[in-house]
Amino acid sequence: MAVSLFPFVESLWLYGAFTAFVLLVLLLDLGVFHRRAHVVSVREATAWSLAWVVLSLFLNLVLYQYARWKFRADPRLTSLPGFDPAAAATQVFWEFLGGYVTEYSLSVDNIFVFVVVFRYFAVPAMYQHRVLFYGILGALVFRGLFIAAGAFLIRFHLVVIAFGVFLIITGIRMMFVPEKPLEPHRNPIIRLFRRFMPVTAEMEGQRFFVRRQKVPHATPLFIALLFLEATDIVFAVDSVPAIFGLTREPLIVFTSNICAILGLRSMYFMLSGAMAQFHVLKYGLAMVLVFVGLKMTVLDWWYGGKFPIGTSVAIIGAVIGISVVLSLLFPARDAAGGEKR
Repeated sequence: MAVSLFPFVESLWLYGAFTAFVLLVLLLDLGVFHRRAHVVSVREATAWSLAWVVLSLFLNLVLYQYARWKFRADPRLTSLPGFDPAAAATQVFWEFLGGYVTEYSLSVDNIFVFVVVFRYFAVPAMYQHRVLFYGILGALVFRGLFIAAGAFLIRFHLVVIAFGVFLIITGIRMMFVPEKPLEPHRNPIIRLFRRFMPVTAEMEGQRFFVRRQKVPHATPLFIALLFLEATDIVFAVDSVPAIFGLTREPLIVFTSNICAILGLRSMYFMLSGAMAQFHVLKYGLAMVLVFVGLKMTVLDWWYGGKFPIGTSVAIIGAVIGISVVLSLLFPARDAAGGEKR
C-alpha cells in the first residue's frame, strides 16, 4: 500500500483552514461584492473568472511550498528508500493542477444545466448569482462527503479498476448516446419536497421562503436551487472518481475540486450566452473521462504504478483546447443548414 503524503489526522487542520478560507471568500463575495442583486455582465464575469483562477493557482503554490517544507521535515517520509522531497512536492503541484483543470473542464456540463434550469423556472438574471452562491455552499458539503467515501474506497485495487471502467463507459455514453432533456418537474427530490411544503406560484423577489397565512412556503427560486443541488450530486459521481484517477491524496482532490467549483459561477455568466458555439467540447470532455479511466485501469499498470502526472495534465489540456478550437473553426449548423449564432 502506498504511503500517504498527507495523512488525514495530521492534515485535519489543513482541511479546516482551507474550508474556513473558502467560506470567508464566499462571505466577502456575497456580503460585499454582490451585496445588491444585479445582472452580472460578461465583463464583470470575465474579471471574476480570472480572479478565481489566479486565486486557485496561488493556493496551489502555497500547497507546493508547504509540501516542500513538510516532506523534508517528516522522518516517516525521509526514511523511505529513494524518497525525494523536492520531487514529491512537484508531484503534488502537478496533481493539484491536473485535478483543477479536469474538474474545471467537466464543470462546463453544469453550465448547460444552469441555462436550462434558469430558463425553465424563469429566474430573473439579477437573482441567478444568489442561487448559484448557495448552490456552491451545498456543493462544498456534498463534494466533501463524496471525496471522503472515495478516499476510503480507493484503497482497494478492485475499486480503482471499477472506477476506471465506470469513467470509460461514461465517456463513451457521452459521445454516442443523445442527452435526455431535463424535466425538473419529474425530479424525484423535487416531487418529494412538494409533498411536505407548498410552493408559491410566482417569484417573491430574491427570497427562498415566505409565509402565506402563517404557513411556510418555498418559492420557485428555492426549487431551482434544489434542482441544481440534485444535479451537482450526479455530476460529482463522474468528476470525483476522475480526480482520484490523477491523485490518491484526498487533500489534493478536495482542494482542487473546490477551487474549480468556486470559479463555476463566474464561468456561467461569462459563457452562458455562447455555450451553443462549443458543440465539440462535449466530445472533448468525454475523451477526458475515457483517458482518466484508461489511466486507472491500464496506463498506471504499464508505467509501473503511476502514469506521469505532467503528461496527464498536458493530454487533458490539449484535448480541451483542441475541442474549443474545433468548435470555433467548424460552427454547428441548425436544422435549416445555417450556422448557429
